Amino acid sequence: MEKTRIALIGIIIEEEKGITPTNQLLHEYRDYIVGRMGIPYRTKDINIISIVLDAPETAISTLSGKLGMIDGISVKSMFAKTK
Repeated sequence: MEKTRIALIGIIIEEEKGITPTNQLLHEYRDYIVGRMGIPYRTKDINIISIVLDAPETAISTLSGKLGMIDGISVKSMFAKTK
């Protein structure tokens, strides 16, 4: 069994065109998602999503990289220091 890590991916969607491809990618990685919180910040016309994952490091990095290529969104990832 491949070793997994706990990670948090923060996503800010600033353009509506980024919503559908973001949701499609998150659906593809749904087996690794422990929790998801979405906040529609209507005052600023942006959406903020936080994703908690328990996945192999390669899967987390791949998802983060794919999300980063979507126009209209910003992405940052962080890993837990647990062994």
